[in-house]
Amino acid sequence: MASQSEKEILCPVCHDIFKVPVFLPCTHSFCKDCLQQWWQEKQVQVCPVCKEISPQSDPPCNLVLKNLCEAFVEERERDLARSKAQCSQHSKKLRLFCLDHQDPVCVICQNSKAHNNHTFRPIDEAALDHREKLQTSLKPVQDKLKIFEQVQENCEQTSKHIKVQAKYTELQIKKQFKRLHKFLEEEEEARICALRDEEEQKSRVMEEKIEGLKTEIAALSETIRATEKELKAEDIPFLQNYKTAVKRVQQRPLPEDPELVSGALIDEAKHLGNLSYNIWDKMKKMVSSSPVILDPNSAHPELVLTEDLTGMKFGDRQKLPDNPERFEYFPIVLGSEGFNSGTHSWVVEVGDCKDWKVGVLAESVQRKGEPLSGLWRVGFYNGGYSARSLPEFSTVLFLENLKKIRVHLDWDKGRLTFSDPDTSTEIYTFTHTFTERMFPYVSSLDQKLLTIFPVK
Repeated sequence: MASQSEKEILCPVCHDIFKVPVFLPCTHSFCKDCLQQWWQEKQVQVCPVCKEISPQSDPPCNLVLKNLCEAFVEERERDLARSKAQCSQHSKKLRLFCLDHQDPVCVICQNSKAHNNHTFRPIDEAALDHREKLQTSLKPVQDKLKIFEQVQENCEQTSKHIKVQAKYTELQIKKQFKRLHKFLEEEEEARICALRDEEEQKSRVMEEKIEGLKTEIAALSETIRATEKELKAEDIPFLQNYKTAVKRVQQRPLPEDPELVSGALIDEAKHLGNLSYNIWDKMKKMVSSSPVILDPNSAHPELVLTEDLTGMKFGDRQKLPDNPERFEYFPIVLGSEGFNSGTHSWVVEVGDCKDWKVGVLAESVQRKGEPLSGLWRVGFYNGGYSARSLPEFSTVLFLENLKKIRVHLDWDKGRLTFSDPDTSTEIYTFTHTFTERMFPYVSSLDQKLLTIFPVK
């Protein structure tokens, strides 16, 4: 039961110690939230104690009562702390720590039967030792929290990057389709123009033919009309005009029978036959296919890829998610498709690049550190060519001014051959029994572009 002094600092509404006390003109005090809630329920601003109507909708704070409540709470907390620092059984100060029971005890407890032959330490020493132990136990939890926070940060960055990727990819798709739409529109226009040209030319021929026929028909009709008129005349006039009529008919040579124009109709077969195929076949000549598409999700942050994902160069570091597929130790990017059977070939145009490496890399190679094995490549750096398969040492290659390099992987036979496609000269061949998926591999520290050569 609360004492009389404690009752004075209890709110009449919630019966708890005042929180932000306010007072009404009638001098009664209440918690601010309790009073507002009371008024909302009663829908009238009256004092919950004396029912006097309050003209104030926002009563002032009772600072004296507020300070009194805060002082009371602080004192109660100090009393609670003092009670916890005393032995509940002997009311003596807890000065020792029993290592066997792992509890603070007083000097009387030390000599009691319950603690016979137990080991004790002074409270301050025991607290220091246990703080160190707890801190040691806390360290893995703190480390784990850091890992989770780092992963959360990376996931948030990845989530933002997904939206950026989706928007960029959508723009590229629209760009490619716009190019194809333009080709189709131009092809449609060209074919309709060809159709209209044929229509115009053949219509002109037919019109000329019709005009010629009309002229002949008019002349023949006039001869027939005049002759038929003579035939209808009386005998004397007919005989008198006979020689003239015969001469009119016989002197006019009869034209040859007119013939229908061959090929006069529109050549529908030419315009419509295999239309879709012919357009597709023509479209093939304007596009190319790359045997290797680079995977931007594997690219080191300092590698910049071309829009069509067939070229790369070294550049400024980009802010990209540290996803598991991404290389972050060496400037490497992989092909998007790996091979675990069959033969595969592609050409990399290195041009005047002064630092490049191309080859294949095993799927299991670690991507967050220095690869120790699973890599086969030919490269140019520090002014010289070399071939290397990790973990073996490099082999110097004596080559001159190599502009392109062909990579030919025969996974089944375990052969990886590098050659010069311009001269069909073999450069180097690795033999190895491949047991896992192999990915095309490109690396560079040069700002000049390396490109996967397209195939028509």
